[in-house]
Amino acid sequence: MVHPVPGANNPPPPPAATADGRALLLERLASRAYRHGTFTLASGRTSDHYVNCKPVSLSGEGLALLGEQLLALVEPAAVAVAGLTLGADPLVSAVAMRAALDGRSLDALIVRKEAKGHGTGAWLEGPLPPAGSTVTVLEDVVTTGGSSLKAVQQLREAGYVVNRVVTIVDRQEGGLAAMTAAGLELRSLFLLEEVAADAAAGAGR
Repeated sequence: MVHPVPGANNPPPPPAATADGRALLLERLASRAYRHGTFTLASGRTSDHYVNCKPVSLSGEGLALLGEQLLALVEPAAVAVAGLTLGADPLVSAVAMRAALDGRSLDALIVRKEAKGHGTGAWLEGPLPPAGSTVTVLEDVVTTGGSSLKAVQQLREAGYVVNRVVTIVDRQEGGLAAMTAAGLELRSLFLLEEVAADAAAGAGR
């Protein structure tokens, strides 16, 4: 529970996830994160669609919207959210902050792409929960699911229970099947087709 400080200019606590917030987030993604054309993806494949969520996830308004919407999909049993650096870094921070404002204890973990080269050689950064704790993985965009699965592997090897991956956008290119095969549930705020349709509608307005 967050208590106001007497005499301070305290804004009201943010509301729970709302349909208005989802609609506004979709508009921001369609206008700032999505492009239509011919693009080469990280996998080497070409695509007519390009999605880079960072212009949204690294803006103040975007973080507020994402914290609200992503938190609603985090498992109730989760004590932490985690994701592979770099794309998930602002997401886990936004969700942990939003949870705190809602009076929920939920920490943020960052999964390195390779073990730390000095000190403890750790893969994970953040306040580590006890082994056996449930952790929800966050992702900005899921294509084939490779980045998310790498994060899941490291978390499971560290002794955590990972059952769910939550992404902003599912590109609908095999990620769901890969998650299912790994015993994971994939939850997405938006499908690529939704973002593309909103972008096309916006261009016509």
